[in-house]
Amino acid sequence: MIVALHGAEFFAYHGFYPEEQHTGNCFIVDIEVEFEPSATDGLNSDDINDTVNYEELYDISNRRMQQPQKLIETVATFIMEDIKAQYNFAQKITVSIKKQNPLAGAKVKYTQITLNYTR
Repeated sequence: MIVALHGAEFFAYHGFYPEEQHTGNCFIVDIEVEFEPSATDGLNSDDINDTVNYEELYDISNRRMQQPQKLIETVATFIMEDIKAQYNFAQKITVSIKKQNPLAGAKVKYTQITLNYTR
């Protein structure tokens, strides 16, 4: 099973250059968490504790996006580590962050980094 959060938008102050850290930018976070449902109840339990809560995925992303870093790779790593800690049963995790309008004066829609974890 995969639980995903796609297109979570954040305004944050990540960036290598001081002007990026000062003016901020719009970022989009996508997360996918793959896991096997419990063998005993599986999907029949109807209990949020037996799955990945996408609201918590958003909260994790929001907390980390509010802590400025120079590299979005660092932000994605922190998000991934928080998800691994919260959902130790996760078998695969993918975290992607898009930075919109990353280059001043250049016509670039976004840049993107993607991290993958497999247990």
